Amino acid sequence: MITQGHTQRIVKPSHAVVRVRRASACRGVLSFSGLTIPCALGRSGIRAIKREGDGASPRGSWSVVCVLYHPGRVRRPRTRLPVHLIGVDDGWCDEVGDRNYNCRVKHPYPVSAEKMRRDDGLYDFVVVLNYNMRPRVQGRGSAIFLHVARDGYLPTEGCIAVKRDHLQRMLLTLSRYSIIRIGQ
Repeated sequence: MITQGHTQRIVKPSHAVVRVRRASACRGVLSFSGLTIPCALGRSGIRAIKREGDGASPRGSWSVVCVLYHPGRVRRPRTRLPVHLIGVDDGWCDEVGDRNYNCRVKHPYPVSAEKMRRDDGLYDFVVVLNYNMRPRVQGRGSAIFLHVARDGYLPTEGCIAVKRDHLQRMLLTLSRYSIIRIGQ
């Protein structure tokens, strides 16, 4: 990203690699395009074998699918990724055994599904990682995102979380060719 006064322009789309490494049990360091920042990890740290509900961030290299955003709280992000708004009834199924496991769904949904429209700001911007999507393996973990961190970088349920302004900066450069490397 290049800042000129108060305007920002998107730099050349990249095959950027975002590296996330563990700094402590549930905090990490994210490196991207010359930027090194703290990040929150899952409450169980990073694991090579992820299971639904284990609170771990999955070790591996994951492509980026799209960006979701909360239109009631933020403006559409500037990015080269596909962008979708988070509707009032949007959810993400985390019910092992359901045919829509690890997929976006609409509420009310008959089984467990995380609400995507949140008022706490954590899902103002959500980068969907291509973790356990093709093929989807029941029980291997769902809803693995890059999203806004809580104050103090409190642990996530398996996602990677950074400060909102850092995430917005990353969105300017991320593309479908970008890779998120967790623990590698």
